[in-house]
Amino acid sequence: MARVLSIAVDLMLGSKVQETLTAAGYEVVASPSIEETTWDGVELIVADLDVENPEALVGLGMPVLGYYSHVDVETKEAAEAAGVDKVVPRSRMARELPDLVKGLLDV
Repeated sequence: MARVLSIAVDLMLGSKVQETLTAAGYEVVASPSIEETTWDGVELIVADLDVENPEALVGLGMPVLGYYSHVDVETKEAAEAAGVDKVVPRSRMARELPDLVKGLLDV
């Protein structure tokens, strides 16, 4: 299966992303930022939009699933304007993560 990069500084949320995607059969690389990442074989990024600039993520040339706090409308709008492939609130990301990732990889 695909190799997914998870960018999160919240350890609980980051480990939930890693556990959920690993259980779904994905190989997950966790990183606190794009500057501290091993890119070898990464096919998709799942990123906390509180951590990374959406424009920087889009510029990496691979699908991006960005998540944000449901009350942070500015972050959502900035990510959509930057061209992030899928922008969802944290609650939806937590519920639908494997399906969201699959949808982006099957495009």
